[in-house]
Amino acid sequence: MPMKLGKRAGSKLVILRKRIAGLSQSTLERFVSRARRAVHLRDPVNVLVTSSAELRSLNRRFRGADKPTDVLSFPSPRVGRRPARRVAGDVAISADIARTNATRLGHSVADEVKILVLHGILHLAGFDHEHDNGEMARKENRLRRQLKLEVGLIERTQPSVRKVLTRKIRRDRRSAPKRRTA
Repeated sequence: MPMKLGKRAGSKLVILRKRIAGLSQSTLERFVSRARRAVHLRDPVNVLVTSSAELRSLNRRFRGADKPTDVLSFPSPRVGRRPARRVAGDVAISADIARTNATRLGHSVADEVKILVLHGILHLAGFDHEHDNGEMARKENRLRRQLKLEVGLIERTQPSVRKVLTRKIRRDRRSAPKRRTA
């Protein structure tokens, strides 16, 4: 999904097509820079925060899966032996799915977008949780703690973590003050 918006080497690009409470373009750009440095990814990363409909379209076009998803990563191709790329790649995030996940997990949508960005950046750095025997999960877990983020994407899919999260969410809902309705 190379965004190809004419950005020169070293520049940052974050596009917020959907507004996220507590997350401005400059805040997300700073987070992307921190996450890139933490992952040891030299080249800039483009980030698009958009709708589930657009993620579905991208997922269908580039992965052949006709369904929305929370995050997609598109590494820039390397040219020849030396990496002559201008950006490490692009990360696309569904604000709609981020909102749903944040509500379900009890943290802010802004934090959920950052969790998704970190996950996408790890993919751009060459990690692949489907084939690496847990290496990406361990790295994401460590970086998530370092960047002060909630539970990560890979952890959520592990049955033991899902059970703990479900219990925590139920407990939090029971202890939350009841809203009065008119």
